[in-house]
Amino acid sequence: MHRGSLYLLALGTFAVGTEGFMIAGILPRIASDLAVTATAVGQLVTVFAFAYALSSPILTALSGHMKRSTVLVGAMGMFVAANLFAAIAPGYPWLMAARVLLAFSAGLYVPGANALAGALVPPNRRGFAIAIINAGLTVAIALGVPLGTLVATVLSWRMTFVGVAVLSAIALTGLWIGLPKDIGAHLPVASLRERFNVARRPAVLATLLVTTLWATGAYTMYTYLAIFLREVTGIHGAQVGYILFTWGVSAGVGVLYGGKLVDRLGARVVILPCLLLGGLSFVVLSATAHFVPTAYALAPVVLAVVVWGLTHWGFYPGQQARLMGIAGLHLAPIALSLNASFMYLGFSLGAGMGSLIMLYSHAANLGWGAAAFELAALALMTWLSRAEAGAPAESSGNA
Repeated sequence: MHRGSLYLLALGTFAVGTEGFMIAGILPRIASDLAVTATAVGQLVTVFAFAYALSSPILTALSGHMKRSTVLVGAMGMFVAANLFAAIAPGYPWLMAARVLLAFSAGLYVPGANALAGALVPPNRRGFAIAIINAGLTVAIALGVPLGTLVATVLSWRMTFVGVAVLSAIALTGLWIGLPKDIGAHLPVASLRERFNVARRPAVLATLLVTTLWATGAYTMYTYLAIFLREVTGIHGAQVGYILFTWGVSAGVGVLYGGKLVDRLGARVVILPCLLLGGLSFVVLSATAHFVPTAYALAPVVLAVVVWGLTHWGFYPGQQARLMGIAGLHLAPIALSLNASFMYLGFSLGAGMGSLIMLYSHAANLGWGAAAFELAALALMTWLSRAEAGAPAESSGNA
């Protein structure tokens, strides 16, 4: 099963995930130190996600003639340098530039790691292999992000980027030494035209739209979670890290068991309940903000966060496996790269939507906006499932 290679790839996604998700926990401190508004810092998320969505397919296509090991090592090396750049950024524009560089490197690394994982195992183990790679992201949420929040509280937010640079350097060393140089040599790398041709297929495009709606909902809430928690429950600083830890542990359980359930039951059986319960968890968050006194708000908020983490990341391996089934193994790298781009497009839209809610309303309403996108994703996925149920045999049992 090439377990060693899978775990090395997951180590890289752990580093990427720590940096990508930690902004939510340290957002108030960056805003205070750089003398900008919280919504301005939120744009660091918007720009990062948009740059990832735009650059990922382009950079993957341009690097198609290179060895997969060289691409992954190079992307991780660039990630190390960009974190150090962020740590010494003298002002907001420089930090924004660093986030763009981080997006470029992450957008090249993560889809490549996922595609390689899916090709290293038999089809009946594909969901679990993808879950291992994405477990690096969820472990980062459970451990790296809360630790980053603690470091920002005790030292400074700049030291969180230094810490991620060190973590990334460890991942880089592991990939350089342990990843076979010819690994994935058989994997085709598509041109931009081929990617466009795959994306324009109705079944693929509709499925990618589900990914975007799902991601938009999550980041409408996640980007400003620290502010939401402060206003609704009164917790702040390092205490936010405890909530992020709870979410991360739930996410880790969700992604691992989601992958196993996909292999056993099929993707649709996992995806639909995850979208429904995820949407309801956001409803609970805003309902708590409006109708539960601050002294009693923590318990329902934590419960909703647990359900959110379980279902949000339980959805992801199912969606990955579904796309691979629709596109076919020979087009799986394209489909997974597109899925990453559409996911980060959703993250960008969600951060932007969260900013609008913060500007024209208040944090208590973030859950309503998040739930609307999750339920829209559920409606679209339900329609697709009904359409496919009446169609001829599908390309994969996991679809």
